[in-house]
Amino acid sequence: MPIKNGEQYIAGIDKGGAQVWVDGNRVTGAISEHSAFRGVVSTQAELYDMQGADEYLSRMTYESPTSGDVVGLSFLRPQSKRDLRRRREMMTLWAGRHHGFLGRAPDYMNTVVMAFGAAWKLLAESNPMYGDNMRRYYEHCRENDITLSHAFIVPHAGRMSSFLKTLEQPDAPRVEETNKDGIVVSGAFLLATQAATADEILIFPAPLPSAQEVNPHAFAFAVPSGLPGIRYICRESFAAGTSEFDYPLSSRYEEMDTLVVFDRVLVPHDRVFLCGDEDMAYRFTEESRFHTHATHQVLCRNIAKTEFMLGVIEGIIKLLGLRTYTQVVEKAAEAIAGLETLKALLVASEAGARKDRWGTMLPSPGPLYTANYLYPKMYPRLVEIVQLLGASGIVVIPSEADFHSDIGGDLHRYLKGIETDAKSRVGLFRLAWDLSASSFAGRQTLYERFFFGDSVKVASRLYSGYTDKEKFAKKVAKLVPGLGRENASSRVRRSGGKTDDCM
Repeated sequence: MPIKNGEQYIAGIDKGGAQVWVDGNRVTGAISEHSAFRGVVSTQAELYDMQGADEYLSRMTYESPTSGDVVGLSFLRPQSKRDLRRRREMMTLWAGRHHGFLGRAPDYMNTVVMAFGAAWKLLAESNPMYGDNMRRYYEHCRENDITLSHAFIVPHAGRMSSFLKTLEQPDAPRVEETNKDGIVVSGAFLLATQAATADEILIFPAPLPSAQEVNPHAFAFAVPSGLPGIRYICRESFAAGTSEFDYPLSSRYEEMDTLVVFDRVLVPHDRVFLCGDEDMAYRFTEESRFHTHATHQVLCRNIAKTEFMLGVIEGIIKLLGLRTYTQVVEKAAEAIAGLETLKALLVASEAGARKDRWGTMLPSPGPLYTANYLYPKMYPRLVEIVQLLGASGIVVIPSEADFHSDIGGDLHRYLKGIETDAKSRVGLFRLAWDLSASSFAGRQTLYERFFFGDSVKVASRLYSGYTDKEKFAKKVAKLVPGLGRENASSRVRRSGGKTDDCM
């Protein structure tokens, strides 16, 4: 089938049969009508309608190389710099529609499965069937416009070997058995964002250690969300109300995060991409370069989000007449500099792109991983700037109902702004509150801090992959006699010996 529209997306979610739990109750009606999911499902349906609209069709789709159908451009395997630009323009259009608040908009996992599908030959080294499965699954997602979620993280209860002093962990996700129909999997996974509002879910945790020759904790597969034995346990919903005036962001963009529990789930053989091979699990994660491709998509989203935040900052400055205050201008300039830095890094990643071993055009990792390093620090600062400029205006935010009550006259009189009526002024500050101080805002900040892992992991990825640092060190060594020679302590460290300068 070609690209789907919003109505088809909603119908698929409602008919998917996923077992979803919210506030201790199983969702029995349509997922799309539940208060915890209504807003994000509606927003995502708009994205699917958008890609099929005459205005956007040529910029958001391409002809499938296998079926000839019109398919989503975020599935395109880039083989030229022009392809990278086309993907960027498409992803920017979607990001502009949701203003960067959907971290798991469909193009994120479309990009991931594209990167995995391009590297299918690597999986074939472990088992030819696994390589074929991955190649076919990428085509399945592309040809059916699958909305895909994922879970890569194992809860702490499954990662306690260092405390239990054993390699076998009863609560760790594992393959319990293999039979003629597939593998049987039990265990739990985090942090499946939008799992309840997706067609399928990709499971690919980092392998846990095992004393067994065939590691039962090393696996990767993808299955329909409603497969028997899968439960989705949701956190508290931050879609606090239905009023788009009172909750302008959370009513539209609240993505639900879930704990996914597998209770002896039978995964068909044709959906298994890896099983038992711990070394291949690590190799495939690294050599598919999915982090690099995914970061290209994420940077498009982060730019859209930063543009939106700058718009809120400028809106507050204009509303309160703050343009003559140098300390205010400095804060706005900080946001502008951050935005332009992200945009430059995105363009630089495409300018320096090279084909990888699979023949896929890979954006230059250096600029992208630099953006990964900067944004978790930049985003909380942007939130802080909104709070500092909004100040008491973010605190005194009457509801829409207040304006329609007997006290509405007082609000219209005393809360108006410079050339702005009171309701418009309060509307901007309610948005600023939902952006910087609500539960939704707190989750967004935490999400951006850890999107690609903790700060040490992100910094290590940037440092270890940045090969130019050696070239620059050699330039310095030419001016400092003896600096280029390897010393004894470095030989000891590299050989695994102990030194006294460890921290």
